[in-house]
Amino acid sequence: MPSMTLDAVDAAELAEMLAFLSQWLARDPGRLGASLGDFVGHPAYGIQHLRDDLDRFVFLLGGSDEEQFLTGDHDEPTEGETNGN
Repeated sequence: MPSMTLDAVDAAELAEMLAFLSQWLARDPGRLGASLGDFVGHPAYGIQHLRDDLDRFVFLLGGSDEEQFLTGDHDEPTEGETNGN
């Protein structure tokens, strides 16, 4: 796979945008989860799964520490969502 570099400022901005999206998804998981479900077309990928992916990318970009991965908070379903994500 070809390598690519990302300027630190660009990486920080991308991490901020991904964190913003994750926080927005947490704000109204019932309504946004229904919309995501309609878009994805399968219940296997839900709001919590998407938030976990966004948070992982934020971490990989250096935008957060690993604390959110150690707390287990993301293992619990958000309101209106099941453990199946």
